[in-house]
Amino acid sequence: MAALPPASPSTPRGALLAPLSGVTDLHMRRIARRLGATATVSEMVAAEDLARGAEEARLRAEGEGVLPHVVQLAGCDPGWMAEGARLAEANGADVIDVNMGCPAKAVTGGQAGSALMRDLDHAARILAAVRGAVAVPVTVKMRLGWDHARLNAPDLARRAEALGYAAVTVHGRTRQQFYTGRADWAAIRAVVAAVGIPVVANGDVASLGDARACLAASGAAAVMVGRAAVGRPWLVGAIAAGLSGRAAPEPDAAARAELAAEHYAGLLALYGARMGVRHARKHLAAYADHAGGLAPAERARLVTTTDPDEALRLLRRAFEAPGAQAAPSASQAA
Repeated sequence: MAALPPASPSTPRGALLAPLSGVTDLHMRRIARRLGATATVSEMVAAEDLARGAEEARLRAEGEGVLPHVVQLAGCDPGWMAEGARLAEANGADVIDVNMGCPAKAVTGGQAGSALMRDLDHAARILAAVRGAVAVPVTVKMRLGWDHARLNAPDLARRAEALGYAAVTVHGRTRQQFYTGRADWAAIRAVVAAVGIPVVANGDVASLGDARACLAASGAAAVMVGRAAVGRPWLVGAIAAGLSGRAAPEPDAAARAELAAEHYAGLLALYGARMGVRHARKHLAAYADHAGGLAPAERARLVTTTDPDEALRLLRRAFEAPGAQAAPSASQAA
């Protein structure tokens, strides 16, 4: 994210894979980056858990084989956020991203994530602590505000820029909207106007057409693709290619099946068989749903089996069966 230049007619605009808690694991990021995503961001990592040595936090922050390696940290205490950032940098992070946008009650209830947009002075203390703790670039992801009465993203972005932040990402909804309605890409333009650093626009970008419309409405330097990439990690690279005027890569069914199998095997290797099977279920469901080649009973078995061999067999069948769908082009993906 830090390497993004301001958008201009001569500068290709990019597409990044968004941080999705419990989703953008190491292997999804590896695949997306290899297939052309401008950059990928780790799933949200609790800074205090990382600093205290929690194994799951360490695995979430893992980035071997992913460049640039961007680690997103969440928390409400400046000291823990700084310590988590130092540890992430020591473990190879190229960029630290600060989460001030997560709307989940489990996060905002602890006064982290988008809850920080209710107190910009405290948010700025966290931003300053993280910036002062590391030598690598730092970025911040936020929403438009806590609610429509407090659309303070431009103010928070200005504070981040003044502290030396390299870029900001803005999801075009308030926290109170969660994921309802449509992201307001035009509202992100106020953040673009407020700062001189690159702004990345996020929310409801699911195709090349969406990305172009989002950039036109927001004036942002790049787009960030989130939920639409689940089960389609190649989508982000296809959108990035299209934005730069190149032909979007279109993996055929056999290639998509191999990518899905690679992702599944990677999760088992990363987490171990018992935890890996559990972590993989949301991905297996998404791959199967986009492929469209499984009967309901087979899909149910795919997401409940604890036998990796059976899961791989069913996963490949999803792409090979007569009902399997062709890969949508980046311009058609929805």
